[in-house]
Amino acid sequence: MLSLDRRTGVERLVRRLVVRGGGVVERPVGALGGATFPLAHLRDTPPARRRGLPVLVVPGGPGLASAVPYRTWRRRAAALGIDALMVEHRGVGLSRRDAAGRDLPVSAVTVEAVVDDLAAVLDDDDVERAVVYGASYGTYLAQAFAVRHPRRVAALVLDSPMLSVVDDVAAVRAHRRRLLWDGEEPALAGAAAAVRELGSRARSVELMAELTAVVTLVHELAGPDAVRRLVTARGRGRVRWLWSRLAELGASEASESVQRFLVEPDLVAGIAYRQLGFGQPPDGGPLDPQLIHVEAARNQPAFAGEPFDLVEGLRRAAFPVVVLSGERDLTTPRPIAVRAAGLAPQGLLVELPATGHSALDVHREASLFVARAVADGVTDRLRDPAELRRLHRLPHRGLSPLAGAALRALVRVAT
Repeated sequence: MLSLDRRTGVERLVRRLVVRGGGVVERPVGALGGATFPLAHLRDTPPARRRGLPVLVVPGGPGLASAVPYRTWRRRAAALGIDALMVEHRGVGLSRRDAAGRDLPVSAVTVEAVVDDLAAVLDDDDVERAVVYGASYGTYLAQAFAVRHPRRVAALVLDSPMLSVVDDVAAVRAHRRRLLWDGEEPALAGAAAAVRELGSRARSVELMAELTAVVTLVHELAGPDAVRRLVTARGRGRVRWLWSRLAELGASEASESVQRFLVEPDLVAGIAYRQLGFGQPPDGGPLDPQLIHVEAARNQPAFAGEPFDLVEGLRRAAFPVVVLSGERDLTTPRPIAVRAAGLAPQGLLVELPATGHSALDVHREASLFVARAVADGVTDRLRDPAELRRLHRLPHRGLSPLAGAALRALVRVAT
């Protein structure tokens, strides 16, 4: 293991302020060897407090860092005795540069390389088997890791899962339109009517992209009533300032802006577009998730096919697979989660009411509750109605729940 204190300037300061435990492991930049880079990994829970299996936690993205954004999550996990490991994704944050201080080339940042990085971290930390907890894009990496290194997986937790690029996009389109365009659910009929009325007046791809971004963000953070109020007000020519800001935030997944140590999409573009197909063209229908990627995709490599068959991987999984799904998730919604849980021989779907995309980000206590149960080897407790009631009563904590409460209040005032 190399010393963490190997950099100067901002990176050194970030390490000092954020990193409690872990280390760096020297990894090859490319598949053919040669240049190396220091891959940072984190393990905040002291050995004396660890109980149960280690939990390798893989956040979403690609491009999302681990060290800074999940500092609070790791410290809460340490307080609970969860032996959580996180890896700073190659090409991002503390793992962005090679040993000579140069940015990694985009060609070296691939799903296959990242998956092997995860295995190298387990080796460096002397971990034989772990629970692998992936959220959003992290579920792709978690499943790919299980395909490539099946003997090292004790269980999978798939929080807001991805499965198959083409099938997932079709499922997202159908789910969004059923709920918030056709209004097939009575509780969302009012919101759907408002969305349909405003959407029918959109005269350009740009306006429909704005509507898609706002509806997705507001529904996941604040719920359908906030969608109804906001879209109705916008249809009447009001809340332009709020709408514009929310549209920008809702489309941030496709942003090319680099925020060091938080979100760094530039070096992972090959994963996002060439391997995972983020730039697939819209189908011309409403609320299409691909609308927000149209501009960014023009400057990115074309989709060349997925690196792993995750569907077949789940069918062959010889370990428990717990799938978390938020009720409000429009990004990787419930139909995908249901399919994932059904594919795995030991699959279990855990539904989270009033929750959006990625419990790791929007419902910290729920993610910790599930990680604790799986690490302790008591996954079946998550089938117990009493345990599920405990889970559903847990408070939503973190920046996203606060943002949701603030957004609901702001929408009420503004409308």
